[in-house]
Amino acid sequence: MGKEIVQIFDTTLRDGEQVPGCKLDTKNKLVIAERLDHLGVDIIEAGFPISSPGDFSSVEEISKLVKNATVCGLTRAVKKDIEVAADALKFAKRPRIHTGIGTSDSHIKHKFNTTQDQIIERAIAAVAYAKSFVEDVEFYAEDAGRTDNEFLARVCEAVIKAGATVLNIPDTTGYCLPEEYGAKIKYLKEHVTGIDKAILSCHCHNDLGLATANSIAGAIHGARQIECTINGIGERAGNTSLEEVVMIMRQHPTLNLDTRINSKLLYSTSQLVSDSMGMVVQPNKAVVGANAFAHSSGIHQDGVIKNRETYEIMDPHDVGVTESAIVLTARSGRAALAYRAKIVGFELDKLQLDKVYEEFLKFADLQKEINDEDIPKIVAAANI
Repeated sequence: MGKEIVQIFDTTLRDGEQVPGCKLDTKNKLVIAERLDHLGVDIIEAGFPISSPGDFSSVEEISKLVKNATVCGLTRAVKKDIEVAADALKFAKRPRIHTGIGTSDSHIKHKFNTTQDQIIERAIAAVAYAKSFVEDVEFYAEDAGRTDNEFLARVCEAVIKAGATVLNIPDTTGYCLPEEYGAKIKYLKEHVTGIDKAILSCHCHNDLGLATANSIAGAIHGARQIECTINGIGERAGNTSLEEVVMIMRQHPTLNLDTRINSKLLYSTSQLVSDSMGMVVQPNKAVVGANAFAHSSGIHQDGVIKNRETYEIMDPHDVGVTESAIVLTARSGRAALAYRAKIVGFELDKLQLDKVYEEFLKFADLQKEINDEDIPKIVAAANI
């Protein structure tokens, strides 16, 4: 039996761009959008068209450019928002309007000062109006993570009847535990009449570092779309990381889930987004960080040199990284030193290696890392 496909909804250009100081112009957005299309994402959320003339223009130009992915525009449950989004998407081969409203008690009481019944009415009206412009309408229940499941099910059922094709269940504040979020998706699968007519989508934030875990829990329990960003960028602590959810599914075949992403483009796409937005990728970032395939501990280095799989669950080539890095530090052992020395042209026998290693430790205690240009100096100091 073939694996079930989880669609990847990339919101780097919308939710990801909401990071302070990371505003992109249309030219940069087009470069990233084209790369996302080549990467194999299923949906590109290109922006929030009514928010500014620049965002409208970006969504319009991305709609013209993208050849394969669905292009999506965000709106509030407001008629003018929906009209403007529809206009911005008019050139898209596969347009989608993403509309919605808050559903938690906190949003209903403090943000909208209204009632649950009125929220449902506004949700129905927004979806029905969006449906008059495009066939593909996604509904988001903002703060679904803190929304009572029974009420959330009522909202979902109502918007499906109004024509929603995708139901976005956001953990807007990053509050849920994976077990809770997975159970919420499971509850909706089991209690929403007509759920087979729509795709459930995970949109998880990383305030407690659980965005990826929550998204995978959602997919395990029946969600078939994950909303994410390159490098996990986004407001506050960020969004679900695209590269993480993709590689989790690839590395765990028992999940029987996969995506259409060309994983060999992950690292270069990460670098493109980092450079364009001026957002440095933390070195220990999973999958695409500078240290994701770097080894400095002697025990780890020895294992990786003998067999990569001793300390690497992923082949670096699978995500577009050329090779693992053996980093020489004071924690490194003889195997790593011999390995790096051979690369720069020194074949050392055991006795020679012992002498060179003594000198290496002296150098390593004086500087954080030993580079290739240091190795000839160390060999010369060993006087072999």
